Amino acid sequence: MLKKPIVEIEEAEYDAIFNLNTKAAFFVLREAGRRLRDNGRILNLGTSLLAATTGGYGAYAGSKAPLEDFTRALAKEVGSRGITVNTLCPGPMDTEFFYAAETPEAVAYLKRASINGELGKVADLLPVVKMLVAPSNNWITAQALFVNGGFVSR
Repeated sequence: MLKKPIVEIEEAEYDAIFNLNTKAAFFVLREAGRRLRDNGRILNLGTSLLAATTGGYGAYAGSKAPLEDFTRALAKEVGSRGITVNTLCPGPMDTEFFYAAETPEAVAYLKRASINGELGKVADLLPVVKMLVAPSNNWITAQALFVNGGFVSR
């Protein structure tokens, strides 16, 4: 994760984050659309930062933003084959990935920003993931679902 003010980001840092979160995601989605069997499920991992106004996350959130458009476009392209395509957008999570970029003060603030005063846990995402990838889910598609304890909504 790159957490740095936009005015301080070097071109190599920009290239690295966009290659990972935009370019790689695009080509993985392309291959999934080509290779997935009918009635399959595609689930991208986005971020709730797409609906938040926070400093320091411009490049990271910006590199994740195209997933919403890729999701909608691919859902339309493969929907006739019964394939669903969605993006899960978790909020601040109680993971090493999150703590590596945050100060204790920021962690405390983000905990207070959720409805229950806690960071999300991977287990909090599992019911939504199971629902979206279930064979019975043929109606929820082309969506970005924000799962974040009320951190942000849209």
